[in-house]
Amino acid sequence: MRLGVIDVGSNTVHLLVVDAHRGAQPIPATSHKIELRLSEHVTDDGSIADSGAKALARFVRECLTLAEDQGVEDVMAFATSAVREAPNGQDVLDLVREQTGVSLEVLSGEDEARLTFLAARRWFGWSSGTLAVVDIGGGSLELAAGMDEEPDAAVSLELGAGRLTRDLLPGDPPAADVVGEARREIRKRLAAAVRPISKVGPVDRAVGTSKTMRSLARVAGAAPSSEGPYAARYLELADVTAIVGRLTTMSAQERAELPGVSAGRSRQLLAGALVAEAAMDLLGFERLDICPWALREGIILDRLDQLR
Repeated sequence: MRLGVIDVGSNTVHLLVVDAHRGAQPIPATSHKIELRLSEHVTDDGSIADSGAKALARFVRECLTLAEDQGVEDVMAFATSAVREAPNGQDVLDLVREQTGVSLEVLSGEDEARLTFLAARRWFGWSSGTLAVVDIGGGSLELAAGMDEEPDAAVSLELGAGRLTRDLLPGDPPAADVVGEARREIRKRLAAAVRPISKVGPVDRAVGTSKTMRSLARVAGAAPSSEGPYAARYLELADVTAIVGRLTTMSAQERAELPGVSAGRSRQLLAGALVAEAAMDLLGFERLDICPWALREGIILDRLDQLR
């Protein structure tokens, strides 16, 4: 069957169309996305601005038209931290439903972690043993670990790259003392929350997912996307620390010239690197294997598992 997933993330709104059936690998058919950056498109109280909500509704309509043209049988639509944590999140959901007929499902942070973990488990398989996943989004950070397809521990923290750039890293580039304070704050928040992951026990394979992780790995020398999803990619803690040092003195425009870094996300890359460094250090991960599958694929796999 042909499935469509509309993913309203903190940075990107993305329609992924796949051909899939239960027990088989989902095969991407087409993709359509826009960098809406809802995590930055907010008012002083954290609400999503009217312009952002209206742009979201317009793009969801575009996605529905494309899905119909592509013969999609079932469209799943969900939203993550940007909508979940906005004071006017319900108003945004109502607007999208009124203008498109689509009822966005708002995932909890724990569900984000759980479904991303499912995708990583299916990608790397049972031979990976105890698996840990670090997923850095625009609005939140998800951590999960366990031996099965359901993680034994799943944690979601408001440590997304877009959110932290807005709240902790003003300036282009930010001043050195600002970066130092942001680094300490990120470590403090993480240190208070990683115990459930640590209690799972020794990890056989640590995995990184998300565009931020892929970009950091590419800057560190990983294979470009043109080599396909099966090329082995990884990110080492020593490389992340070196990248933090480089990014601290670079403007957003200069970062956008690095391999694998888009102009739309270049401002957020330093925050993402700081989160990756802190998470890997506090959890004792010297290396993360990069997984091309993440939340969208987890949603699809979960849906296929429910088919009779």
